[in-house]
Amino acid sequence: MESYLAFGHFDLVTPDGIIAEILERTEDKLIALIAIEQISPSFVGFGLDKCHIQFNIKSTLAQLGLNGEGEEYLIDSKRRNAIIRVVFSPIGPLGKQLLSLLDVGCYVGKLFAADPRRRVREPDYLLRMFGRYDRDDLPLLSLGGSYGSQALHLEKLEGQTIAFLTLKNGIVEYDDKIESFLPTLTTALKFPKYKTRELLLLHQVWHEKGSRTLDDNKILLVKTLPLHIRTAFARVSEELLPQGVHHTTASVLQPDTKASGDIYELYGHAGKEITHIPLEFYTLEPHREHVFFSDRDQLQTSLDDPKTIFKTFETAPGDHTFRTAAFIVKGEQMLNLSSKDWIKRKAHLEDFPGLYDLDRQAQMVQEYIEKQPSYPFLKAIENGLITSQGVLFSRYFPSPLMKKMLLGDLVQRCLKGIYFQFPSQSHGEYFSHEDRSTLIDLAKFAIPVFWADKICGKVLQFALKPDKDTGMFVPVEEVNTFTHSTIFGVYGSTHVELIFEDELEKILAGVLEMKKCARHPLLNPNTPLSLITGGGPGVMEVGNRVARKLGILSCANIVDFTGVEQRQNPYIDAKMTYRLDKLVERQGEFNLDFPIFLVGGIGTDFEFALEQVRRKVGIGIPTPVLLLGPPEYWRDKITPHFQRNLKTGTIAGSEWVSNCFYSAETASAALKIYKQYFDGTLPIGKEAPMAPDGFFISN
Repeated sequence: MESYLAFGHFDLVTPDGIIAEILERTEDKLIALIAIEQISPSFVGFGLDKCHIQFNIKSTLAQLGLNGEGEEYLIDSKRRNAIIRVVFSPIGPLGKQLLSLLDVGCYVGKLFAADPRRRVREPDYLLRMFGRYDRDDLPLLSLGGSYGSQALHLEKLEGQTIAFLTLKNGIVEYDDKIESFLPTLTTALKFPKYKTRELLLLHQVWHEKGSRTLDDNKILLVKTLPLHIRTAFARVSEELLPQGVHHTTASVLQPDTKASGDIYELYGHAGKEITHIPLEFYTLEPHREHVFFSDRDQLQTSLDDPKTIFKTFETAPGDHTFRTAAFIVKGEQMLNLSSKDWIKRKAHLEDFPGLYDLDRQAQMVQEYIEKQPSYPFLKAIENGLITSQGVLFSRYFPSPLMKKMLLGDLVQRCLKGIYFQFPSQSHGEYFSHEDRSTLIDLAKFAIPVFWADKICGKVLQFALKPDKDTGMFVPVEEVNTFTHSTIFGVYGSTHVELIFEDELEKILAGVLEMKKCARHPLLNPNTPLSLITGGGPGVMEVGNRVARKLGILSCANIVDFTGVEQRQNPYIDAKMTYRLDKLVERQGEFNLDFPIFLVGGIGTDFEFALEQVRRKVGIGIPTPVLLLGPPEYWRDKITPHFQRNLKTGTIAGSEWVSNCFYSAETASAALKIYKQYFDGTLPIGKEAPMAPDGFFISN
């Protein structure tokens, strides 16, 4: 796969070949060996029956009355070269003169692999390209320029798509200086960068009233409107030409020519004027078809199936010390992916010198980027070697250092999703701060990210909470629920289990019932609910278990406490993960609308302080915080601290924050607070009185 991305040639054609040896030359025939080097390793002709291989003479030569038929083909896939025995025949006097001037070293044509499997069967394949444009704002398919799509008529004949191009009135002939130009032309043929066809145009003359009737031993040059085709190869269908009429072997129209197909070279004999040119079509390799993701029905169906996604990752090379990536643009490609379709690289992040050595820093960063397995795909998109929209599969979430490529204009338009298995090669399922920043940027640039999470056995999509600059990985079917939900949360000890579980369940069940008729912006029939915990055991497990039982989206912000004090609980549906050094950032990203505190220790005290600060500084509107449990417990825990601050004057102007906290020992007491709040009768906020104990008690 990686070697293929390094080549600019399409896989149905080779580079131009050069005359390596002349075997025989007469006035009416030249037999030569044509050598072609540096053929792309993905050239389809390496594995195709020779009956489907065609030598395609340069159109410059064909338009001067020279034809070239390949007789023998020796194609070597190991050396990536080919030797073709070609017989050149003149058609008319100009062809004879040109034949005498051809010599060793002239570039005269290439091979085309007319793979029957790549024939365009259905007209809809091409019809959907009408009115669409490539990255350079050139039409993907039209006849006669950007607005000529209606002039191209496609039909399905004998299982393949055929276009009949109407010929313009008139023919192409040459001025009287063409003969003296031929020696210069044959010299130019030895320099492949010269566009000899453009030079030939200088001597072509259009005769609008010329007859399109064929005579023996004469080349007939006819014209259609210029055909713009970026999405497929086209080839003149010899079988559908009128009886006795032939086209030269310069019959293939390539998709990398901006206005190909306006001159056709016919010879033979016909009793009446020729009116149409029939074209058949061959698909490009999927990466280069300019196909939109919205047109890939099979791919979208495959991506909607978690089992297919997990099976796709199973095809990656098994050594997890390697980073691996694959770019998928077609459903069939995804269903038949193998290990050779993945790029694998070893890339370990080294310590960068930082601002002390800017040049070395920039060099090391670039070297690290180029070691990433996704780099060849993204670079191929930038270089135009990948033109179809698709999705990136990566064993590990892409390094944040890839952000500049991922968010580049060309890649952003082409990349329609990122799928990964593991957040980090070194930290397992835990994201770094830079990872989360990258996730947020990808979401804002409309590049969805999916986690094929082996722990829960589901495919999770990163969902950004509106106006929060935080997000979570959520089951795909629950993304809308998460983004629009009102968030409840449970804080408490990892060491206490089953405490107040029944009351918590009654509270949340009561809120769900209240929701049916409430008309508050945070609680109403159209606003879903979610619940977030820290994802650990104890009280957190209670919260997640109750949420799942009641059909509330069960979420967690999980910190890497591996080897410290806690495990993850099994009742989590949506999550974000954090490394231990970002514990404080994790706490700041709970963004709860309605926190509920249960018995807890140092961590719970920290979370309580954060909820106080959030209300003091005005992060969101004041909402009630439930303290579930006996008032005595909360009075011992909160009141001395509050009254000390009150006495010393260190909370002057913020005393009101205390009216946001309510101790409730029963579900009915808790629901009473919620009902008053949603009815707008709860005294809360800056204008309401403070609570002398640091909280109020609800009975």
